[in-house]
Amino acid sequence: MAKSKPQKAKAAAEGAWGNVYVQRFVQDEELRANAREALDNARSAYARLTNGKSASKVVMEDKKFQKDVKNAADAFKEAGTALREGPKRKRKGGLGKLILLALIGGGVAIAVSEDVRNKVLDLLFGKEEEFDYTSTTAPPATTPAPTPSAST
Repeated sequence: MAKSKPQKAKAAAEGAWGNVYVQRFVQDEELRANAREALDNARSAYARLTNGKSASKVVMEDKKFQKDVKNAADAFKEAGTALREGPKRKRKGGLGKLILLALIGGGVAIAVSEDVRNKVLDLLFGKEEEFDYTSTTAPPATTPAPTPSAST
């Protein structure tokens, strides 16, 4: 079966799309960013290695080369890990949002309702003692005011 080049290319592309790793690479933006960073650092390191100086001198003494190689290795390691584990699922923060909503709702309820406010104050500071004040001392005796005598 002789296939033409376009037919072979189409078959290869269809086969690649069926690969799990290719699908992960297409779907996972973090994986693509790690691979891009690794390739950029590797290119930079290669350019420093082939700039005309002896390779052993560049490898042993060039700090920027060493930094580029380390960054490329770290990025390749992260990309490999992400490729094996698959894309990370983003958390939606359900518990944090729930707590925040409860705090806001509780604050509004306390601000609006006097009954709720009194219950919260009773829980925090103890129940308020209600009492009537009665004096233990007797009131001063009233003396009758002197009446003016009538003279005629």
